Amino acid sequence: MPVGKVSAVVPGLLLTVIVAMAAYGIRALPGFGFLSPMILAIVIGALVRNVGTVTPRAQPGLRFALRRVLRFAIVLLGFQITAAQVVDVGGTGIAIIAASLIATFAVTVRMGRLLGVDARLAELIAAGTSICGASAVIATNTVTRAPDEDVAYAVACVTVFGSLSMVLYPLVLPLLPLGPHAYGLWTGASIHEIAQVVAAAFQGGSDAGHFGTIAKLSRVMMLAPLVLGLGWIASRRDGVAEAKAPSVPMPWFVLGFLALTVLNSVVPVDPALKAWIVRITVFLLSVALAAMGLETNVRKLRAKGLRPLLLGAAAWAFISLFSLVLIAIAF
Repeated sequence: MPVGKVSAVVPGLLLTVIVAMAAYGIRALPGFGFLSPMILAIVIGALVRNVGTVTPRAQPGLRFALRRVLRFAIVLLGFQITAAQVVDVGGTGIAIIAASLIATFAVTVRMGRLLGVDARLAELIAAGTSICGASAVIATNTVTRAPDEDVAYAVACVTVFGSLSMVLYPLVLPLLPLGPHAYGLWTGASIHEIAQVVAAAFQGGSDAGHFGTIAKLSRVMMLAPLVLGLGWIASRRDGVAEAKAPSVPMPWFVLGFLALTVLNSVVPVDPALKAWIVRITVFLLSVALAAMGLETNVRKLRAKGLRPLLLGAAAWAFISLFSLVLIAIAF
């Protein structure tokens, strides 16, 4: 990158890093440890944007964080998944996860049409609910290209309802005929964020916790084909190359994500190094979401009304019940 462009990027990028560090600082306070730094980063960023002043000088850095930093962080997510983990889930488990993902995404998009929710916002809520929360929302938006306010709304939806699952699942567990394996699979197949899955799954014991985490990581692996599929849909919707069949976008970060997943499966990585990579990944995602918050206009967000929130609630209820029914039948 030329020196001139680097100097233009620095102010905004530095601002996103400061916001992300503030999110980590708040998370370290008593009573805030259950919150994801990614969620705190977007909230703090939105507060700064709507209470203070974000100057035009910051815009190049914000765009850099939303594009380059975000895509690099998504690539690094590949280090959290191996083929062996997917195998451990088993054919039945993978089938339940895939069926829940596909059904939830399709039903959410359909319900979005019925409720009159913008198609792009409905796709973001569907992706966040069906795969992995905020990470899926921002990854999906690289091809959906919804306004920043839509992304912020979708992140808020999946955060609220994923947190509800984290609290409610352990409470209803004694009422359900689920063993550790089945309960872990339920959490991994239906709860939105990885951290939320870990918190809920380990309430069912260590076996449930470990299996739930593996099931969730297997579900995250399905992010790549979803983004590619949505890119193809977006190209048709936007009328690309009307005279011939639309080309399928091939985002480089999706290929990078898959490549690192394969590398992580065949080359042993030191656990300590992998732990650092996970921390770096979460921080980079927090930086990207800080930039998202810094570009979010709360007045535009409020203007969207309660229909998208109702859609998020319906999607959450659907994936929770649909996956539970499949697990009850299979186990």
